Amino acid sequence: MVFLALTLLLALFFLPAFIARSVLRHYSDEREDFPGTGGELARHLLDRRGLNDVIVEVTEAGDHYDPQARAVRLSPQNHDGRSLTAVTVAAHEVGHALQHAEGYAPLQIRSTLARSAQQAERIGAWVMMLVPVMAVLTRSPVGAGFVLLVGVVSFGVSALVHLVTLPVELDASYRRAMPILAMGYIPPRDQRAARRILTACAFTYVATALASVLNMWRWLALIRR
Repeated sequence: MVFLALTLLLALFFLPAFIARSVLRHYSDEREDFPGTGGELARHLLDRRGLNDVIVEVTEAGDHYDPQARAVRLSPQNHDGRSLTAVTVAAHEVGHALQHAEGYAPLQIRSTLARSAQQAERIGAWVMMLVPVMAVLTRSPVGAGFVLLVGVVSFGVSALVHLVTLPVELDASYRRAMPILAMGYIPPRDQRAARRILTACAFTYVATALASVLNMWRWLALIRR
């Protein structure tokens, strides 16, 4: 029973990411019928919406939109490629830029929480290392329990970021990127595949959110003991 539970948990955490990579790779072949690359499409869409101050650049840190730098950042294969994956991912990241320009509240909340989470995770790591030290110095479970509680709260901020991220990603994909792509940027026959790409990517955030919640629950279980 325990083995089955562990197997299901591992599948829940790793299968979505594996599926996402497989789907992205499946639609990564170059398309001669596409007039431009993912980077060129992103630049065109931003200019068309009047977001000339948002830059488009190559990154090795994964495709994302940086609201602080006002930058759409694409991996080399998506920035320079003419594949369905490249143009779909580019449209998705432009979707985040549109959210930012419109003052989309969930994106603002996520950005604020993300900055807090980076600091909280650093604090949480130090706090967790202090747990055994506090237990030895105070010879009381109360002191160690308090330190452990602080650590759980810090990890909880990270879990909250991942939970807020999912609706932000879905909005950028289905309320923004897909309608844009359907306006003649990809052939009708590719629209179903584009939805598969966006769906596969969204489910990786589900797995990450679940992992964060499970990690926080594990620390809460230690406190109850």
